[in-house]
Amino acid sequence: MTIQKFQGRVKSALIVLMSMLPSLAFAEDSLNSGDTAWMLTATALVLFMTIPGLSLFYAGMVRSKNVLSVLMQCFAITSLMTVLWVLYLYSLAFTDGGAVNAFVGGLDKAFLAGVGVDSIYKNAPTIPETVFMTFQMTFVIITPALIVGAFAERMKFSAMLIFMALWATFVYAPVCHWVWGGGWLDGYGILDFAGGTVVHINAGVAGLVAAIMLGKRKGFPHVAMPPHNLTLTVVGASMLWIGWFGFNAGSELAADGVAGMAMAVTQIATATAALAWMFSEWVSHGKPSVLGIASGAVAGLVAITPASGAVGPMGAMAIGAASGIGCFFAATRLKRVFGYDDSLDVFGVHAMGGIIGAILTGVFAATTLGGAGFGGDNTTMSTQVIAQLIGVVATMGFTAVMSFIILKVIDIIMGLRVDEEQEIEGLDIALHEERGYIL
Repeated sequence: MTIQKFQGRVKSALIVLMSMLPSLAFAEDSLNSGDTAWMLTATALVLFMTIPGLSLFYAGMVRSKNVLSVLMQCFAITSLMTVLWVLYLYSLAFTDGGAVNAFVGGLDKAFLAGVGVDSIYKNAPTIPETVFMTFQMTFVIITPALIVGAFAERMKFSAMLIFMALWATFVYAPVCHWVWGGGWLDGYGILDFAGGTVVHINAGVAGLVAAIMLGKRKGFPHVAMPPHNLTLTVVGASMLWIGWFGFNAGSELAADGVAGMAMAVTQIATATAALAWMFSEWVSHGKPSVLGIASGAVAGLVAITPASGAVGPMGAMAIGAASGIGCFFAATRLKRVFGYDDSLDVFGVHAMGGIIGAILTGVFAATTLGGAGFGGDNTTMSTQVIAQLIGVVATMGFTAVMSFIILKVIDIIMGLRVDEEQEIEGLDIALHEERGYIL
């Protein structure tokens, strides 16, 4: 081999190597170990919100004869949603739906096809898709679990399982796709950082529809039905507060400054809402209650959820104050005026908190008010608020209609409600042949 030929081959090899460097650099830099580590932690925190957080929060508020039924429902929902998410829900929420892309995704990733060790979701390029998929799985777990509180103490366990499976398929997956999967609300520039519409308004409205269709608990409102163990409720609320940092800060999908601000405003809004509810109750009823301050904290967590990636500390404080006061009156006065039996105030706290937070996101996202800015470069506060209102109204209307249809079909086929004898005896014994308390 001549020196000229050798030099030519070396030169060719160097050219090929240099052409590969960008792709090699991309492969090395696309996944970020810090982001991945944070998202693994955030995923565990969000799962912690449902089991045991929400489970204990609800279990303490029902009567002692129904405590196991609520725990069982939350645990079963966690298992059911996990399986359905893997089979087809993840695909419906986060893939291109072709001709119906604006409404719902397709089945390209059914059975997690193509989701492997090396796959990356397009909107989360620094973490493995397996982590993104599991993080979003925890959202579909807690959303139907929230609905449980609205019909607690009176729904058949079998009917509940069927309702949740159908509701996740025909309500949650489409709404999730609208907002986060490239659907039509995303095109409007709606700001929903961590689930004000997708999770809380969605669940709260479905809960109200379910509570109305099942009817009031026997004796309501004339028979007192106080919480059987507020200690469990406060412990559950505290777990929700801690887990919510994964919910909100994790929705940035990265360990960066936005995640840090999301964590800060979550804490600020929650504390403000807890105090706002406490003082509202103190003025209205003469004494502050433990249940009230815990409920206020949850209201603040709900309201800051859509705003957590867009508002600053003072905006968070304003949203917390508005949600604490607004949800207090929704859970007390509003329920009394209309007479519906929303057992654990799912509509009053989650739907109303979600609505307050979603609308005020359009206000306090303004950079002049310390926010990160609106959903588009040319968007004004008024157009952003309109976009937020469109998201709220569309979610409420769609969820209400679909939830009614699903519940009506189930009621016709197998019935929704336990019989009177079972309700009096308590669902722990009647449905599960177990007791959650000592006689």
